[in-house]
Amino acid sequence: MRIRIVDAFTDRPFAGNPAGVLLLDAFPDDGRMQNIALEVNHAETAFAHRLPEGGEADWALRWFTPKAEVNMCGHATLATAHVLHTTGAHEGPVRFATRSGVLIATPGEDGSITLDFPTAPLTPVELPDGVEAALGTEPLAAFDTGPNVGDLLVELADEKTVHSLTPDHKALGAYSERGVIATARAENPDLGYDFVSRCFFPNVGIDEDPVTGSAHTALAPFWSERLGSTDLTGLQASPRSGRVRTRLAGDRTLLTGRAVTTVEGDLLV
Repeated sequence: MRIRIVDAFTDRPFAGNPAGVLLLDAFPDDGRMQNIALEVNHAETAFAHRLPEGGEADWALRWFTPKAEVNMCGHATLATAHVLHTTGAHEGPVRFATRSGVLIATPGEDGSITLDFPTAPLTPVELPDGVEAALGTEPLAAFDTGPNVGDLLVELADEKTVHSLTPDHKALGAYSERGVIATARAENPDLGYDFVSRCFFPNVGIDEDPVTGSAHTALAPFWSERLGSTDLTGLQASPRSGRVRTRLAGDRTLLTGRAVTTVEGDLLV
């Protein structure tokens, strides 16, 4: 098996969110894919194989964290599309058959890739007891993000508070299926982004995800309503950092970013 490590939602190596990518003839058994994801030990490893022509999708795609398979992953989808296009395995828009339906990745003339994902439904919820203590700050509001994303989204007072979070990761796992998205309005939009976020996913073995495409399918409608624009840019303020351009299109959210391949080799076992 040929395996690649791709940094997604960045235009430079050693930034953004790294993902393993394997292009296969068919999926191996689930246990083998889980073991490979554990060995890669990045937030996600993507496994893809070509589908017969004439169907609704071109490639089948699955995503595994070191701990579990997930329903949706933006950065590993971007990474997979990047590998397909840079290796010549696929030209033009690529349709992926996934647990979250058919997802489309379209290359841009500037080298970026735009993902077409379902918009997450946001439902206001009462702030669960204990979230304030687990985060180390009091959220302004809380929202359920639906089954595909599976997170609790919390709005914080300001950008500085998001940057300074030092949460109790284990405790955060009690409040949603995957984890918690913390977000706030950008203090200075002239810096090129409209909102900031950080994502903590202890339930799938990721204390903090560097850049999370799927979370932006919830962040896009959240901030589009508050900022009065369907076109925004989010900064995910993790130590590696990365930016995601979002466009809200009703029940679909378009996520645009770049990717860089940093490692390529063979799996020997």
